[in-house]
Amino acid sequence: MLTKIKRLLIGRPLKSNESHSQKLNKLKALAVLSSDALSSVAYGPEQILIVLIAAGGIALWYSLPIALGVLVLLVALVFSYRQIIFAYPQGGGAYMVSKENLGINFGLTAGGALLVDYILTVAVSVSAGTDAITSAFPALHAHAVLVAVIIIVIITVLNLRGLTDSATLLSFPVYFFVLMMLFVIGAGFFEAMTGQAAPVHPHAAIGTPVMGVGLFLLLRAFSSGCTALTGVEAISNAIPSFKEPAPKNAAKTLLMMGGILAILLSGIVFLSYWYGIHPMSNQTVLSQLGGTIFGRNVFYYMIQVSTALILVLAANTGYSAFPMLAFNLANDKYMPRPFKVKGDRLGYSNGIITLGVMSIVLIIISGGRTENLIPLYAVGVFIPFSLSQTGMIVHWVKKKPKGWLPRLFTNFIGALICYLILIIFFVTKFSQIWPVLIFVPVVIMIFHKIHQHYMHVAEQLRVNLSIPLRSINTTDNIIVVPVAGITKVVEQSLTYAKSLSSNVIAVYVGDSPAAIEKMEKEWGEWNTGIRLVTLHSLYRSIVSPLDRFIDTIKWKADKDGATVTVVFPQFYTKKWWQSLLHNQSGVLIKASLIRHADVVIATVPFHFKK
Repeated sequence: MLTKIKRLLIGRPLKSNESHSQKLNKLKALAVLSSDALSSVAYGPEQILIVLIAAGGIALWYSLPIALGVLVLLVALVFSYRQIIFAYPQGGGAYMVSKENLGINFGLTAGGALLVDYILTVAVSVSAGTDAITSAFPALHAHAVLVAVIIIVIITVLNLRGLTDSATLLSFPVYFFVLMMLFVIGAGFFEAMTGQAAPVHPHAAIGTPVMGVGLFLLLRAFSSGCTALTGVEAISNAIPSFKEPAPKNAAKTLLMMGGILAILLSGIVFLSYWYGIHPMSNQTVLSQLGGTIFGRNVFYYMIQVSTALILVLAANTGYSAFPMLAFNLANDKYMPRPFKVKGDRLGYSNGIITLGVMSIVLIIISGGRTENLIPLYAVGVFIPFSLSQTGMIVHWVKKKPKGWLPRLFTNFIGALICYLILIIFFVTKFSQIWPVLIFVPVVIMIFHKIHQHYMHVAEQLRVNLSIPLRSINTTDNIIVVPVAGITKVVEQSLTYAKSLSSNVIAVYVGDSPAAIEKMEKEWGEWNTGIRLVTLHSLYRSIVSPLDRFIDTIKWKADKDGATVTVVFPQFYTKKWWQSLLHNQSGVLIKASLIRHADVVIATVPFHFKK
């Protein structure tokens, strides 16, 4: 039943040689990997206006030079990550760049910050989309957390079906949003150029001096506007997901994303200024623009629907980038190895499931109100941004390829701006982002503990090929078979044990002298040729007497250089519920014997047919 449900939800398993079918072309990759960055135009311009409105509506003209500054940073980031794509075509983005050029701890800082940020991406995006849904359907407001959890489960299942399946379905809402935004910008510019624009509030002329606007306020507005750049790094993390030639296709997709983001961001900021849009608590800037340009008609509602969809689907960027980053960290032994394993649909399903579960936990803890996480979400992006820029500076200085100076300059400018934004974040929003000073060191410590464990495992498992394999006389090996009675299960296990060694001991633990006497009598009649040892358990425990007996046998075997093997008879019921009708003494015995060093545990299964 579970297998049928899994096949229905996820689809048939794919062969390893079908991996090419799961690669993305540029248009699908743009939809899957750019949804987070493109969705940021729904709230990035508004964040700028929210800061500036503190100085009055006349100060909103500053949004234009601030947006220009954000565009300069966008260009620097796009060209920087384009260079990263060709320099590190295996993917990994900021993690790989920082690790290779700045050292492992800087790499782990970038990787850890990005992993946490992708979890925040899913939680924040789905919560924002849920808010849009509950605003349209107020009856669902009391069930916002449940709605958000259901959305995450749906997106998780879609991604478990594979990249191409999720990309095909999710492309429509992403391109629908881009089309609607271009429609808004085009119509808005047409009205502005023809003098038909009807401003909500009169806008101040560019250059109008404003009392109370200082450098601190402008820098704060600039850092808030930089939230529009979240998700830019996702493409460089997921290069292996592209069709060949992967680096070239990834680079072109990055340029397309940067171009679309620049057009949408600059267009919305300019129109917000031209129409005198003021940020409001009960209506977004996009909603005001749509209502002002088109009125409350079908186009307005199409804009709102497309915005809600893109905000929800922005979470999908995390589902594409998180598993790839986790794979790179696991490949370097800093995350558990299961993150390297491909699932039935050739995606890194463990990473996808982990991201979904962690996001659900975060939404439940926060009660679906993740607004306070947005500054933490933004600073979590700019840490790897800054480190990747710095890493590329070191990369160009070390490699010095042809034409490296302009590239170095691009990364230098990007690094300066990124570090400036980080400083602004810590100065102006420390009360909201201080947790980053705790979770990043904790994540790095966990990475090192995992790596240390894998190093210890490798050291203990490493074989010296110059030393020949030790030969052991199998007749010296001791095989212990715990028996609960004389049954077909026991008969099968004893037969297998005799095939391993002639030194087989059957052990019976009885809770009364009568039970032991009965067992000894029946064993004598059976004539197995195998010695039976009976143990009396005064406290009705099977585990403790057997445990002490194994200790005694092990002590003797160590003196003779022999191996002790415990063979468990184990039956399996035909129906899963039937196993609940039997005791689990075999499981308890195994759990106890695992602590014995150098004791081999083997299970001989017996399957019931009825």
